Amino acid sequence: MNSTRKLWVYLAALLIASFGTLLWTGGEIYRESPPMPEQVVSTDAQVIYTRSDIELGRQVWQSMGGMQLGSIWGHGSYVAPDWSADWLHREALGVLDLWAQREVGVASYTALSEEQQTLFQARLQTRIRDNTYDLSSKTITLNSDRTAAILLVAAHYQSLFGNDPATAELREAYAMKNNTVPDAVHRRALTAFFWWTAWATVTERPGSNITYTNNWPNEPLVGNNPPASLFLWSAFSVILLLAGIALLGWHHAVTTGRHQKPHELPLTDPMLQVVVTPSMKATAKYFWVLLGMFLLQILLGSLTAHYQIEGQEQYGFNLSDILPYSITRTWHTQLAILWIATAWLATGLYMGPAISGHEPKYQRLGVNLLFSCLLIIIVGAFTGQWFAVMQKLGLEHNFWFGHQGWEYIDIGRFWQWFFFIGLMLWLVLVGRALWPALRTDSESRSLVALLFLSTVAIGLFYAAALVPGEHSHLSEVEYWRWWLVHLWVEGFFEVFATAVLAILFTRLGLLPVKIATVAVLFATIVFMAGGVLGTLHHLYFSGTPVTVIVLGASFSALEVVPLAYIGFEAYERYRQGHATPWMMRYRWPVMFFLAVAFWNIVGAGLLGFLINPPLSLYYMQGLNLTPLHAHTALFGVYGMLGIGLVLFCLRGLKPDLVWPERLLATSFWSFNIGLALMAALTLLPIGTLQLIAAIDKGYWYARSAEFMQQPIISFLVWMRVPGDIIFSVGAITLMWFVLGLWLRPRRGPAILSSEHSRGEEV
Repeated sequence: MNSTRKLWVYLAALLIASFGTLLWTGGEIYRESPPMPEQVVSTDAQVIYTRSDIELGRQVWQSMGGMQLGSIWGHGSYVAPDWSADWLHREALGVLDLWAQREVGVASYTALSEEQQTLFQARLQTRIRDNTYDLSSKTITLNSDRTAAILLVAAHYQSLFGNDPATAELREAYAMKNNTVPDAVHRRALTAFFWWTAWATVTERPGSNITYTNNWPNEPLVGNNPPASLFLWSAFSVILLLAGIALLGWHHAVTTGRHQKPHELPLTDPMLQVVVTPSMKATAKYFWVLLGMFLLQILLGSLTAHYQIEGQEQYGFNLSDILPYSITRTWHTQLAILWIATAWLATGLYMGPAISGHEPKYQRLGVNLLFSCLLIIIVGAFTGQWFAVMQKLGLEHNFWFGHQGWEYIDIGRFWQWFFFIGLMLWLVLVGRALWPALRTDSESRSLVALLFLSTVAIGLFYAAALVPGEHSHLSEVEYWRWWLVHLWVEGFFEVFATAVLAILFTRLGLLPVKIATVAVLFATIVFMAGGVLGTLHHLYFSGTPVTVIVLGASFSALEVVPLAYIGFEAYERYRQGHATPWMMRYRWPVMFFLAVAFWNIVGAGLLGFLINPPLSLYYMQGLNLTPLHAHTALFGVYGMLGIGLVLFCLRGLKPDLVWPERLLATSFWSFNIGLALMAALTLLPIGTLQLIAAIDKGYWYARSAEFMQQPIISFLVWMRVPGDIIFSVGAITLMWFVLGLWLRPRRGPAILSSEHSRGEEV
């Protein structure tokens, strides 16, 4: 008990220090973010853009899908360009072409000799990197040559986002629908926002030779190369990683066997003693809906991937007029978060009464009410996003009811508040069910407390999405966005899942409670040691100071360390799954938990660390190596874990049924093989080719239509089909399995005695 108390103290101290540092860093980001000018003028006093133009342009960008159509500062989707990098390259070429025409008399910069190109490029770098922002007047002043180049690039974008036949081929390559932004005034404002994001990437901070985005993206024309800090802190992160794994290995070697005493296993499944309450039965509908969302997510993912082949069509049908790329990708990413979160939320509702043995008054009503709210949010939010992307909602309503444009948290602010209120209801429902177990002075009290605290954190930390307003600075929005995406999902949901698994294995009698409690608290400390400040590795190039690189590089390396711990524990889970004959009833949930351990090491660990060091991410951010990590980590870890938890709950809801093993075996191996093929045949080779191009010619080229429309890229995109088909088979068989439990149940011989017999009503 004393060791448990010490671990609680260590965990509390760690969280206070980590979140204190994270909040301090947020203050530094606020103070040092790229300035927003009141106006941008030329040296001859011509007003190019105003602040209202830039802010209106960002509203337009968000309404059309934002990060779901191309990216800004490397964050977003991958078919269309990164608009910041694309604008920067086009503007630099515009200035160089102007000089070549005026001073040498040739048509373009590329027609110059290599020596002349070098001279012009050196001149451009000294001028374009100069920070001409005046703090007192909040004005940026640009020379006439750069002004002319800006007007040329702006004309190109106004053509591209409209319906101009001159850019029709490029729109198709970018998977953009015609008239993405039909209003001419809005198109012009959009160019102001794109210009400002590009300006921040090339303008040096006052008193520094590094730009506001730490010299990102790689662009040889303007002298954007990785600064020395990226090399230094990347090397430091590798050293920390090796040291962390060594220390964890030493700890595991020292503690292995210390507390291992003969443990008597139960003769029968202890979970059969759990009485399934009405509210627990009511959670079944959550599992049905989440599987429906999962199948729809797969369908939308296939449509989104195919847009990379045909641009505006799906097998010859012009689907972009109804479901453009930006909306299919929006729904695809949103559904991924929603169905996985639903699996975990439903598990919490099921496990609360199962742990305490207490069914609070009106608990079933609360579970059903929360389910209704979930359906309303999904339908309402997705409908609003469609109207927004189709430019039918209006900018005055978009922020609250349409498409916010931020990847993973795209839904309108009204729906975010609705979802937050729903999470508060979930917190109350789970908390009131767990409360008797929390008040009981039992050996498992610490485990239940950790589960309850992670539930509180999941409910409250969604509020991070509500902090930035409609006109908050882009760097601030990114900071709070990653609080949600990283901390909410990769932090507290992970602690929640760890606590749930520990409780399940202790309730099954496979683990002594004391050992499980110490192991879970230690694992939580290891997770949080790198997880909280590791959030900053997403923000290296989002208009943030070098402090973010220092902290992000150091602590994101530690994020990989607990994955080694998971590797140590994987065999124990497998061994426990075969410890006694009745554990075969839980074979497939345990197999999915083993898959979580595998993909944690491969997807989150190896492929995560591939892109996490600052120098790596400098070149890889926004290339297909990013979704390589995202797909293998999001589904491989959190999706597999969600499915495993669903199966555990279903075993409790339908304890007397014989499971069709072949269906679950087909589903399990289809998921793993399909995901591996998608990663190995498409995302990894495309990402590698893009990386070579980004290092060799610049980031803009790796994301350009010229590069992405090559035959080899199209071939590799088609190579997703085998993996996608196999993966889809896994989803269909899983759905068929779940439906079969209710539509064609098969009962086994006397698994339950009559006194434990329970109804099947949901």
